[in-house]
Amino acid sequence: MKDGLAGSRPQLVDSRYAWLRLGVALLLTTVGSVGMWSYVVVLPAVQADFGIARADATFPYTMCMVGFAAGNALLGRLADRYGIIAAVLLGIACLGMGYVGAGLAPNMTILSLAHVLIGLGAAASFAPMIADISHWFLRRRGIAVAIAASGNYFAGAIWPPVIQHFTSAAGWRPTHIGIGLFCVVAMLPLSLMFRQRTVMLETPLEGAGFRAPNLGISQNALFVLLCIAGVACCVAMAMPQVHIVAYCGDLGYGVARGAEMLSIMLIGGIFSRIASGFIADKVGGVMTMLIGSFMQAVALALYFFFDGLTSLYLISLLFGLFQGGIVPSYAIIIREYFPPKEAGSRVGTVIMATVFGMALGGWMSGWIFDLTGSYRIAFLNGLAWNLLNLAIAIWLLRAGGRPKPAMA
Repeated sequence: MKDGLAGSRPQLVDSRYAWLRLGVALLLTTVGSVGMWSYVVVLPAVQADFGIARADATFPYTMCMVGFAAGNALLGRLADRYGIIAAVLLGIACLGMGYVGAGLAPNMTILSLAHVLIGLGAAASFAPMIADISHWFLRRRGIAVAIAASGNYFAGAIWPPVIQHFTSAAGWRPTHIGIGLFCVVAMLPLSLMFRQRTVMLETPLEGAGFRAPNLGISQNALFVLLCIAGVACCVAMAMPQVHIVAYCGDLGYGVARGAEMLSIMLIGGIFSRIASGFIADKVGGVMTMLIGSFMQAVALALYFFFDGLTSLYLISLLFGLFQGGIVPSYAIIIREYFPPKEAGSRVGTVIMATVFGMALGGWMSGWIFDLTGSYRIAFLNGLAWNLLNLAIAIWLLRAGGRPKPAMA
């Protein structure tokens, strides 16, 4: 069966150019996603600098996630209308201004506002980029989306030790200014790859005659359910990812050990995301979401029972290996259940929901710590939210199974 294409050449789909575009997207995302992880590393230094409580010190991270969440939705729409290049260039500008502004911030208000810009900038290289890549692949869409999403975790594996080193050597303020300048210099040349406008596939499942698989609910209701699932999984995910550095400091192991655990966690996430792409190509997005949600719950439970140094290193690796495929699975579900012309805005909005979950989970865990003096209840809170995500995944699987893959 022959593919139809709107506004581009059919030979570009699944081509060498598509794989090259994916490789550059991975590099750009690895640099741009520094905004997701930099504040996690400097949180203890900022808290000491301003002499504030843990929950208050977490607020710039929350604002970064708010900016990241809004950016995924807004820049996804921008990419749908003007192409991914517009979103990328705006993101580069926001990262440069945000990091320099953060480094010069005289108070927490300015620091928090600067992190809104940082979040907006980081968003350009996440959901809009994932949606863009999904249009360039058909037979290997799952693995392509997973690789694009892995840039976020490559950033998490690479950046925290680098930031910790420069923070210890020069302070968190010069480190932030340096990050901003590096992002502009490194990302501008990479952005040139995305001048070619996105391929829009129209297959029997994805064309103008697209019909969504019947789940017994409307598409809008399904979309809301996916957004709720996104919030729930990431409230759970935020507990270790946002607070592992501070947690290790509280246990007496030192923040450097926590930064190492975060890197190990995200290295595991890289493998998990890529593996989830192969899984999604075989069993679909909903089953991939279900597997990831169940395994993340297992890892969170292990954190509650073990807090030795060796145990934390091992559990952090397991956590990364178990949960990395959850967020990319939402992009696959969107492409399975919604028309391709809505991919940018819908993927961006679902990713926005997951980031709100990260922001809520990061703040909530800090608030629980301030209230109880311990992270034990915070781990239980994360597990409860994870069970909500798992319940939604089970319902989706029972209601609709897996749509038949769209093949040429």
